Amino acid sequence: MKQFLDFEKPLAELQAKIGELRDFSTDNVDFTGDIKKLEKKAEKLRKEIFSNLTRWQRTQLARHAERPYTLDYIEYIFTDFFEVHGDRNFRDDPALVCGFARLDGQPCCVIGHQKGRNTKEKVHRNFGMPNPEGYRKALRVMQMAEQFALPIFTFVDTPGAFPGIGAEERGQAEAIARNLREMAVLKVPVVVTVTGEGGSGGALAIAVGNRVMMMEYSVYAVISPEGCAAILWNDGGKGPQAAEALKLTAQDVDSLKCVIDDVIPEPLGGAHCDGKAAAATVKSYLKKHLQELEKLSPEELIEQRYQRFREMTRLEE
Repeated sequence: MKQFLDFEKPLAELQAKIGELRDFSTDNVDFTGDIKKLEKKAEKLRKEIFSNLTRWQRTQLARHAERPYTLDYIEYIFTDFFEVHGDRNFRDDPALVCGFARLDGQPCCVIGHQKGRNTKEKVHRNFGMPNPEGYRKALRVMQMAEQFALPIFTFVDTPGAFPGIGAEERGQAEAIARNLREMAVLKVPVVVTVTGEGGSGGALAIAVGNRVMMMEYSVYAVISPEGCAAILWNDGGKGPQAAEALKLTAQDVDSLKCVIDDVIPEPLGGAHCDGKAAAATVKSYLKKHLQELEKLSPEELIEQRYQRFREMTRLEE
């Protein structure tokens, strides 16, 4: 059964009525006309709701439990996926999926955060929050891709890197910093897509790319709204207020001009309403940017990546 967010309650009530009429429809009693009227009303209401979303509501959409995750995009977009496990140092990290696949027959590398659908999966995937071994695994796979001259596609969707004691003991900050440094000098095209939450360094550790895109209802910020509220007002419940201050939506980030290259449109209601259609749109953007990047030499790719991140910081006197 589809999950509705708080601001979608009027829509949920309409959908429930439509469902009831369908259940009661028989050969003798036909509610087709009433169902069509309610469906038109629901469509109009959906457009009204999604044309006036607040930043906090967009954050809720980015976190929607039914939103497509990395493994879903791999299934819909790529073929022949072969997953690679472990960092050859400590263990595997299920919060980061890494491996090799084909995009319309072209070999490539795919890396992305993976959350869980149910409680068991969420615990197994650590709610999409990687440990240092996850980032070291990702770097190992990216360096393999560079060795074989394969383009790299990353999918970002994490609240942030795991802040546990064990993660800190094993060098969480060092693992993230190393990824930033090493990704900056990769000699192959790197295309990044923020599909849900882009949280802090945990997201940036696989997001140093030649092209960076955001899904229409994704968010990208240095900290979560709740974390920001806890620091500023000592009250994590003021997340909605913090979300407005952070300006973390795809539209906000796109207005900065130098941080992302494209905002990928989603089906009305969000990517979770039609995962296959959302993935088809993502695929078209991945192919477009890859075709542009393939024209650049390894040296030009590094320079382009360097310049795009330098452009994000300007000094004004």
